Amino acid sequence: MINQDRLWNRLMELGSIGKQESGGITRLSFTENERKAKKLLSSYMNEAGLKVYEDTVGNLIGRKEGINQDAPVVLVGSHIDSVYNGGNFDGPLGVLSGIEILQTMNEQGITTVHPIEVIVFTDEEGARFSFGMIGSRGIAGTLTLEELQNKDQQGITVAEAMSEAGYDPLLIEQSVRSIGSVKAYVELHIEQGKVLENDNLSVGIVTGISGPLWLKFIIEGKAGHAGATPMNDRNDALVAASQIIQLIETESAKTGTTVGTVGQLQLFPGGINIIPGKVEFTLDLRDVNESIRDEVENRIVAGAKILCEQRGVGLQIEDLQRIAPTLCSNEIQDLAKLACETIGVEPFFLPSGAGHDCMQLTNLCPIGMLFIRSKDGISHNPAEWSSKEDCADGANVLYHTVLQLSNNE
Repeated sequence: MINQDRLWNRLMELGSIGKQESGGITRLSFTENERKAKKLLSSYMNEAGLKVYEDTVGNLIGRKEGINQDAPVVLVGSHIDSVYNGGNFDGPLGVLSGIEILQTMNEQGITTVHPIEVIVFTDEEGARFSFGMIGSRGIAGTLTLEELQNKDQQGITVAEAMSEAGYDPLLIEQSVRSIGSVKAYVELHIEQGKVLENDNLSVGIVTGISGPLWLKFIIEGKAGHAGATPMNDRNDALVAASQIIQLIETESAKTGTTVGTVGQLQLFPGGINIIPGKVEFTLDLRDVNESIRDEVENRIVAGAKILCEQRGVGLQIEDLQRIAPTLCSNEIQDLAKLACETIGVEPFFLPSGAGHDCMQLTNLCPIGMLFIRSKDGISHNPAEWSSKEDCADGANVLYHTVLQLSNNE
């Protein structure tokens, strides 16, 4: 069994980095807060007896050698970057549990056939650049130099931020893992929903992950004086946007499985006495079934075009991200089921509505995920919380799952 108190204390210590007055955490990629967090994690990895290094996209890695050093590696981990004013468990739980299970193995003198690496993926959330999963894309070989031109709110590109943090964007291909070099990837994460809580369960085994589709809507109307422009002579971009947002909610709700969210909205010029001439907003559309998700997208886009034409405003739609839903490995699910039975928790299977780094690795290796219970289903929020006991249950299931994976041929 893992050391419950050590895992918890490290969660709390890491949670102090980037903490805001609100109690939430803002820890964006390629920032000073991330650098401090990585330094702390490196100290934990060293304490665990791991070989510590970084790759060319900034993934922090701790390696425990196997009996066969040339055997494919078993990966375990998550991320430590956050959304703005986020919580303390989304990402760090998987990273710190990965370190904990390897430290426990070393303390107990356990050797495995396959080497095991705990990996801290760079920028899973995408909060800074509106483009996420940079580290996992890097090792999967799907990250491009063009994508490194995405900018943050200050106009800084990913490439510029990488250079400032000491990484060479031109070397990203050196982070790519070859086919056959990775046996499997397993991640422990908070559920970010209420399914486990509603069923009074501490741990869940993930069957598959919804595919996130991110779009940016740009509506061009005509700015004008709020007092001098009659209501029947307006091309108000914000009113058109509000109708599209309502359409998004209506169409997303029809399927029973799709979720659609407008998370960012900007209007220009932004004066209290000016009719909005331009509006930009984002759409995050998800479903575990790709065809259903894409059908909803098509209905939203078609309806948006009609609404904008009726209101005499222009419409542009940009693709920001399009990821297919992902199925988890049956073998890893079976091993996780056995692990649950080993530690005495009821095996329970559920899908993930949120996206995770493992979605980028499906062409590289089999993937698996474990969830633990989230209080009130809250995530991406300072109130995000999971108990010490549930964190330990999840880490122990992870321990036995990874131990079996790293010894099985």
